Amino acid sequence: MIHLLPLWGAAALFLVVVMAAAWLVQRRTGQGGWADAFWSLGLGAAGVGVALFPIEGIAPSPRQWLTAVLIGLWGLRLGLHIAARAAHENEDARYARLRQDWGADFQARMFGFLMLQAGAAAFLALSVLLAARNPIPGLTLQDGAASLIFVSALLGEGLADRELAAFKADPANRGRVCDTGLWAWSRHPNYFFEWLGWCAWPVFAIDLSGGWPWGWLALTGPAYIYWLLACVSGVPLLEAHMRRSRPDAFAAYATRTSAFFPRPPRR
Repeated sequence: MIHLLPLWGAAALFLVVVMAAAWLVQRRTGQGGWADAFWSLGLGAAGVGVALFPIEGIAPSPRQWLTAVLIGLWGLRLGLHIAARAAHENEDARYARLRQDWGADFQARMFGFLMLQAGAAAFLALSVLLAARNPIPGLTLQDGAASLIFVSALLGEGLADRELAAFKADPANRGRVCDTGLWAWSRHPNYFFEWLGWCAWPVFAIDLSGGWPWGWLALTGPAYIYWLLACVSGVPLLEAHMRRSRPDAFAAYATRTSAFFPRPPRR
């Protein structure tokens, strides 16, 4: 694992540069949502890098190629989806609220916030690195299970995003809360599937025979992304905005719908 630390450090430095660029773009455009697009695309690119960068002249293994393709697809799908939203919609409610709360200090505090985001991305990239560099030769059933988890999560998150976009596009839904499809089972199905996708990396990384004990560290990825989404920058900020903007509709929705993990709605 020690010989992989410089590669991880290079990925962290790359992510700092990416998020510095995100700060410049949001400053120029007044649209904080660009930060999330840069974060997703940057983490996807960093994941491809830590998966495939040759060390000691050794060609990438099939597992390295597989993990690189998966994290690359994740970064492109999520990053381009958020970029399209940032280009055509009003500022993300979370950043709009921070802009209001931070006032004249917004840009300085936003820079610090995005540097923390770079650190979070670097921490998550560790799980991808550990998954890609698992030294077990060839591909196994465990790799197949991990791929199935990841692809299912990618498709589920994409479906949730499409359902929400279609709901917002209908003028009849103004002032309402999306509660159809996956959104009837979870108030944040996109966040749930995002977390589920990160659960794939420990399945790639962990060697149950004990030959790659570092693989267990990949469990930090899904634990950390759950904490971020459910407790820090995802659910709490978005639901605070919903309670302010449509309190009655959201209160009724919250009583019948799970906050994170999907389950049938209460009647």
